[in-house]
Amino acid sequence: MTDVERHPASDIGDTMRTEGSVAVRARAGARSYKPEIDRDVRALSDMRVPDLEQKYLELYGEPTHSWNRQYLIKRLTWRIQELAYGGLSAGALELISKHGDRLPESWRMRFAGPKEEESSERDPRLPPAGTVLRRMFDGIAHEVHVGAEDFVYRGQRFKSLSAVARRITGTPWNGFLFFGLKKETARE
Repeated sequence: MTDVERHPASDIGDTMRTEGSVAVRARAGARSYKPEIDRDVRALSDMRVPDLEQKYLELYGEPTHSWNRQYLIKRLTWRIQELAYGGLSAGALELISKHGDRLPESWRMRFAGPKEEESSERDPRLPPAGTVLRRMFDGIAHEVHVGAEDFVYRGQRFKSLSAVARRITGTPWNGFLFFGLKKETARE
């Protein structure tokens, strides 16, 4: 026999259901339990990382950037449940919107929705278009022409000064530092 009662400590519409000796908390209005979901989630723990990667691609429609087994299992568990029962409630989404500035950056990006077109505002540290930047490196003079949206070095176009600096040196560099547009600050 199943007993259903209002949980006394709850103010969010939860109910506490007792089935035999197991107490189950269910959100008011939640969809019914689906045993196949438990089966799918349990099957994840028997999968190897390549299988989890394939499942991730199948469920998210994009490849994963992680090979951490536990992380993949958590993400896949969430996705399986999300597809079966629905995502976050409207109340949870509202709270995220309300307190979004205090959330970690990765959470804000996840709930921000589709990206708006990036601002065409030009970085104020860049010199005006048409400027030629010169730098001596390994005894060779290097010239970079600054365009409105890119940089030209030896006839090749680059999106950033850092990409040009990497081409010249063969190692990662901050483009502003390499070309002397930004003074290096003392580290404390």
